[in-house]
Amino acid sequence: MSDGESKTQRFLITYFPMFIATLSLCTAIFNGYLNMRFVDLIQRNLGRAEYMRTCKEIIDAYFQVKFRAGVINASAARSADAATLARDEMDGANAVNKFAALGTYLANLRDEEIRRQYTALSGELSKAIARAKQTAPGDVGGLFTAADEMFAGLNNDCVKSAQDAM
Repeated sequence: MSDGESKTQRFLITYFPMFIATLSLCTAIFNGYLNMRFVDLIQRNLGRAEYMRTCKEIIDAYFQVKFRAGVINASAARSADAATLARDEMDGANAVNKFAALGTYLANLRDEEIRRQYTALSGELSKAIARAKQTAPGDVGGLFTAADEMFAGLNNDCVKSAQDAM
């Protein structure tokens, strides 16, 4: 073996494993970066899915409150017994409480302004349920005029949040 071949062989034996080790280190760092991005993507997707599920539930809860107000109004109009009317009123209050709980959950994921809006809407729904038995039959929809406007704004916020997340 010549002296030049010997130096080349020593150079390769010394530096080639270092080159392979450096490539392995770079691959491991890049793999860690990709894993971190993947975990972040999954977390954001789960958060968005949870928010959208709760938006769906709060829409259902809102319309349950409106339905319960109609039931209370119908019971009062047909002069139902006190126990039936009390049960219907309790169901209405329970529907408002479910709406308020879901609204609080959604508001915790958003800012203070949204929290105030959900609180105001919950109060408006509570008033509508309380007035449902004194309202003339068929006029229950009028109890929800202000609430409908407030709910439309909050529902638009849910839609906007979903579109921003996509």
